[in-house]
Amino acid sequence: MTRRVAAVDCGTNSLRLLVADVDLARAELTDVARRMEIVRLGQGVDQTGRLAPEALARTTAALRDYADVIAGTAAAAVRMVATSATRDASNTAEFTRQVKEILGVAPEVLTGSQEAVLSFTGATAELAAAPDDGPFLVVDIGGGSTEFVLGQAAPAGREVSAGREVSAGREVSAGRENTAVQAISVDIGCVRMTERHLHGDPPSGAELAAATADIDAALDTVSDAVPVRQARTLVGLAGSVTTVAGIATGLPAYDEARIHHSRVSAADVHEVTQSLLAQTRAARAAIGVMHPGRVDVIGGGALILDRIMQRFGFAEVLVSEHDILDGIAWSLAADLSADPRS
Repeated sequence: MTRRVAAVDCGTNSLRLLVADVDLARAELTDVARRMEIVRLGQGVDQTGRLAPEALARTTAALRDYADVIAGTAAAAVRMVATSATRDASNTAEFTRQVKEILGVAPEVLTGSQEAVLSFTGATAELAAAPDDGPFLVVDIGGGSTEFVLGQAAPAGREVSAGREVSAGREVSAGRENTAVQAISVDIGCVRMTERHLHGDPPSGAELAAATADIDAALDTVSDAVPVRQARTLVGLAGSVTTVAGIATGLPAYDEARIHHSRVSAADVHEVTQSLLAQTRAARAAIGVMHPGRVDVIGGGALILDRIMQRFGFAEVLVSEHDILDGIAWSLAADLSADPRS
């Protein structure tokens, strides 16, 4: 039976909605609506430890629009997750209250490792029958944090219960097929690196060196916790990765269909990263695939991807447009199927 569900993901930089029809028996997920707004909820959280009033206002305004979309599509269930910025903020309770008033459900503030496994589920569901070799290392570069998950892909629809109880850096059970993954979340993201280090236009050599050292220190933690070099395929998620892919492939405008499952070599990632970090904000804004909300932070996100590939020796990255939103949708459909009242 097909279940129509609504998934909302609120990160440090973006707010996203997926309404999808999920057929567990056929292991098919079909988009009904997919939206993304740059709301920058994590504005200043790294410095203040609080969600800024203007960031809350931007986010709740977008959520009211999403609530109208969800109502219009008659989704049977809604699940919203909130990630890095909300984990770090001291006034999360106010945000939770506002979300519940708008959507009728409270946001689940995920741990980094819970976020990681949901992202893994969404990104790899299509890869179980693909020619790419596992294990897969799924890297989700967000605004405030980056998640690393190592594991084998399970067939679509099988790993839908993943992501509720996961401890970073150790093997965990992730899903009904008991697929084992190892996961960790570290506090490097495109917004966090920009706010901490990349202040110049373009950033100075000293700023780039500081950001690189910060990223490399986090990758030391990743290397100690997860055997990333066991991975045969690197899968990259989120806007920093997809934007780099669009630039590397020379797209005149953002094209989700052409970016999804494109492959970008390490050399091309490095070239795009160096170019972005050498450009002014005005030059980056003129790039055809660039979302206006990513102009100021794309350099930090690209640098994270570049350092990951150099540090761990990946020759290319497989780019996925399917991520935590898809993982949430699979989990919702599974919960509805398991509920005899639904």
